[in-house]
Amino acid sequence: MQSTDKPSSSPAEFLTAYWDIFAGLIFAVLAFLFHKSSMPYLSTLCAAISIGALSVTISEVAEILAERLGEPYGSFVLTFSAVAVEILLLFMILSGGDHADPQTLETVKSGIISAVIVDMNVLLGLAVFVGGLAFKEQEHNEDTSSTYTTILFVSALALLVPSVLQFSSDSAEKLTQASIIISIMLAIFYVFIYIFQTKTHSHFFKSTARSRILRMKRKSGEESDEENYDYIFDRFPNIANLIVIFALILVVGFVAEIFASDGMPVFKEMGISTGLAGLIIAIISVTPEIFTAVKAAKNDQIQRVINIAMGASTVSILLTVPILMALAYMNGIHFTLDFNSLQIGALIFTVILAWKTTDNGETNYIEGISHLMLFFCFAVIAALY
Repeated sequence: MQSTDKPSSSPAEFLTAYWDIFAGLIFAVLAFLFHKSSMPYLSTLCAAISIGALSVTISEVAEILAERLGEPYGSFVLTFSAVAVEILLLFMILSGGDHADPQTLETVKSGIISAVIVDMNVLLGLAVFVGGLAFKEQEHNEDTSSTYTTILFVSALALLVPSVLQFSSDSAEKLTQASIIISIMLAIFYVFIYIFQTKTHSHFFKSTARSRILRMKRKSGEESDEENYDYIFDRFPNIANLIVIFALILVVGFVAEIFASDGMPVFKEMGISTGLAGLIIAIISVTPEIFTAVKAAKNDQIQRVINIAMGASTVSILLTVPILMALAYMNGIHFTLDFNSLQIGALIFTVILAWKTTDNGETNYIEGISHLMLFFCFAVIAALY
């Protein structure tokens, strides 16, 4: 008779499983101490490491909930947890700096667009590249990518509206009005998308091909390392894991305030452009999702990758923009959606590329490299713009 006892963990296994929590909390304390000691470079660095590490924990707990809930709800949990970190970071920068400073406002706007650029090019590109090398071709539900690229293309064009109106007469007043109207429209658009995803057309977002890796593992009776290791959050009920995610997001919010107050002056002093600063913020918030997506691609779960990359991008526009606008005006901050030509152009080109690389329901490594190439081109321009 086979034993059902969980194997005892070694110190190395324990550290491997929980390094992110310890690193996140330790660097959060260090960031606070350096902040109080007026050492902005060290406090900014420690805050960034803390946010990244704690975001990994949030992503891992969210992934447990995602597996329990199934699609499309599982991907919702993953994307919302990541977008919550993004909103916190951007709002802390917006509220912590000089509200009238064009550099602060441009950094926040760059962060919004960069989050989508990183999700759609780094996350999707790297995962598709890794999956393509392992399996040559991977199949996903083409209705998923078709729906998401349509939504993202329309959303990108909606963000173009305030940018165009800034060149009209009485541009300041019209820009403010257009920004508010577009934010409301995006929020309403998301309500219909949510109903579409969860009620009327949920089958559009479910996998049409079974993972070859997981199928072989089940056939051979092999268990993964995650199944063999007694990870504490696997034993928590759903409500407890939701509380853990909420608590960790609160800690991230505290550290994000330090990152915002010390980081912006550091970026200015180092001569880092607003475009590159926004890109750095996006990478910090999206990194945990990248790990999750690459892991899914290695397991031949490219559908999960598509759902995470495109779902997070959709939420980044349709929820981040309205929520940031609402938080800004509730706190007396004048914030408008006049994105520059680089930001809107990169967003539209990203959506077009994603449409071309995913429209047939199959992906390969050259499509992954294409997305990575577009990202590096954007990064060069953002750094030197």
